[in-house]
Amino acid sequence: MIRTPLRPLARILSARDKGENPDHIERENIRLRAEDTRARAQSRAEGRLLLLGLAFFAAFIVVGGRMGMMAASEASEPRSAASGVEISGRRADITDRNGRILATNLSTYSLYAQPKQMVDPKHVAGELAKLFPEMKAEDLERRFTDGRSFLWLRKKLSPGQMQAVHDIGDPGLLFGPRDMRLYPNGNLAAHVLGGASFGAEGVHSAEVIGTAGVERALDSRLRDPALASTPLALSIDLTVQAAMTEVLDGGMRMMNAVGAAGVLMDVHTGEVIAMVSLPDFDPNDRPSPLLKGDPADSPLFNRAVQGVYELGSTFKIFAASQAMDLGLVNANTMVDANAPMRWGKFKIGEFEGHNYGPLLSVTDVIVKSSNVGTAHIALKIGGERQQAFFKSLGLLDPVPIELTEAPGAAPLIPKRWADIVTITTSYGHGMSDSPMHLAAAYAAIANGGVMLPPTLLKRDKIPQGTRVLSAATAKIAASMLRQVVTRGTASFGEVEGYEVGGKTGTADKVKRGGGYDKGKNINTFASMFPASDPQYVLVVTLDEASDNSSTKPRRTAGWTAVPVAAEVIRRTAPLLGLRPQIEIPDVSAVSARKQ
Repeated sequence: MIRTPLRPLARILSARDKGENPDHIERENIRLRAEDTRARAQSRAEGRLLLLGLAFFAAFIVVGGRMGMMAASEASEPRSAASGVEISGRRADITDRNGRILATNLSTYSLYAQPKQMVDPKHVAGELAKLFPEMKAEDLERRFTDGRSFLWLRKKLSPGQMQAVHDIGDPGLLFGPRDMRLYPNGNLAAHVLGGASFGAEGVHSAEVIGTAGVERALDSRLRDPALASTPLALSIDLTVQAAMTEVLDGGMRMMNAVGAAGVLMDVHTGEVIAMVSLPDFDPNDRPSPLLKGDPADSPLFNRAVQGVYELGSTFKIFAASQAMDLGLVNANTMVDANAPMRWGKFKIGEFEGHNYGPLLSVTDVIVKSSNVGTAHIALKIGGERQQAFFKSLGLLDPVPIELTEAPGAAPLIPKRWADIVTITTSYGHGMSDSPMHLAAAYAAIANGGVMLPPTLLKRDKIPQGTRVLSAATAKIAASMLRQVVTRGTASFGEVEGYEVGGKTGTADKVKRGGGYDKGKNINTFASMFPASDPQYVLVVTLDEASDNSSTKPRRTAGWTAVPVAAEVIRRTAPLLGLRPQIEIPDVSAVSARKQ
């Protein structure tokens, strides 16, 4: 900037020529220079004030906006920062085949404490003990004051409990968000679902991991973030499951049984429509496993899959079917049924000392349930071919189904397959399988001789099956099973309109130390319906059942498992969309009668 001189020479000379005092020029220039300096200083001050005002205005806008956002958001407790991998608590829903919820997630909160932030630990301990009976005030106070900085108090809180804890008003009590597993149907399908629990935990979230059943067997699928919004559809029909559970529970009580199991399977797809094991449990509050005693006494024990039993005479149809398929016999071939039968040092007899011999047709061997007749058929087949057939039916391996308990429930098989084993296994003694094994094997007969692996998942595409019998043999076998109901040991299994066919099986339970307990048995009825065109297979097993309605207890399957299974069919067949078949009498047999 060029400054104007205070005493310009031109103006000084001009003033002297005019006789004026040159000092006035200097004073005037000094005044103008001072005014200019004040003007510039004022301008700078005004600019600075404007910038400061704008800064304060912007700050108030930011603070006000933040306060508005906080007022509009949900209140949350302060949380300490946590290092490590983020914990994902999301888990896919599980539905039945029709999309009805079997398992889902519920947002809730956990309760933890930071004792060093507490104002009055003794008061907090006393109030928490009042809210939660399992907590002791003395123990809480000791843990609050022993120097620790963090303490879990409860993994799950109801909304009411959370509010009650919040009302205590101590800053040392904090809440963490949780996704917990909820089973809205309670005990229904408990052994299918199994249950879930918390895995890795943090104050912000917790893993939900499967502990049993489908939840554990398909844990990785249910926890996959990419599939979290896609429900897992099971093959179970919730309505059919509820009906079968109700009937089995009533039948178990009526027949004085200690347990019951039922499996209902679609023979054309291998899908399990219902699977029940009683007694059961609520997966929302899963009980602890038994630490001693028989595992079968626990409600957690899945009798339909984990329960491997000698299933008795239900196996006889396998011997007859294989022999017919090999061309060794036909339905009308007469076989030796003269009892008792001796094989070396062993004696094979019939139930209650009956003798159905000397000869019976193969059909009548099944209808009358002859041990001796079945033994002679099995000897025609031979042990090697018998084992191969059992293996093709899945009876020698763990059942391949989506339950974490299934791989450990292997059948109990003799180490040596001598001739006596060939005889006894033909009528269901000397080897043990589960009701699920039996259902899958009967489904192969009902499906025209094609074996499909059973599944608890809804199938969009039916897998390629394995043919184990010819279609003609399978049809004859189904006809034999129908005659067991119409004129044999399962007469109580008749359900009008549904052509039930099936086979009874009564077997004494094996003692832990070896041998058989004559006072305890397993009663089974394996059935298919309608027998002329089988759609479904049903297996019902009762543990230690006894019909005490007569003067003498009746403990065979025909008196116990069969009527229970008939009621299951009566209740579930309409739910499955099966219309009862009405038998129309032959018109030529109708005659007019005059009044």
